Amino acid sequence: MPRKLPALNADNRAFWQGGEQGKLLIHHCDACARFFHPPSPMCPQCASFDVAPRPLSGKGSVASFTVNHQAWTPELQAPYVVAIVELLEQPGLRFLSNVVNCDPEIVKIGMRVKVRFEQVEDVWLPLFEKDQ
Repeated sequence: MPRKLPALNADNRAFWQGGEQGKLLIHHCDACARFFHPPSPMCPQCASFDVAPRPLSGKGSVASFTVNHQAWTPELQAPYVVAIVELLEQPGLRFLSNVVNCDPEIVKIGMRVKVRFEQVEDVWLPLFEKDQ
């Protein structure tokens, strides 16, 4: 599936390139002990600049999802799942991704998933698949 790649910068580079080492790197604030996404130079919870990426397990669950049946470009293969994944390490720590390598019909809210990475140029996209 063709993807528009992010512009890498000092704040997001660890997130988009951590997959090279098989790590899901999410920003953490040492001042309030919270993870947050998307990455930024300042914590959105307490406004501290004491933030840095930390590796997480890459495990979580599907909080919400949709199955897209429209191939918006000739290169897209429908159907595909767009999901909000909540990561195991912190309630409410969520981000948008795709659930791959399974029949879209079996995806459900609460389904346990784990990260896998797909390299596109110098970016490692965090995608999720069903966790056995």
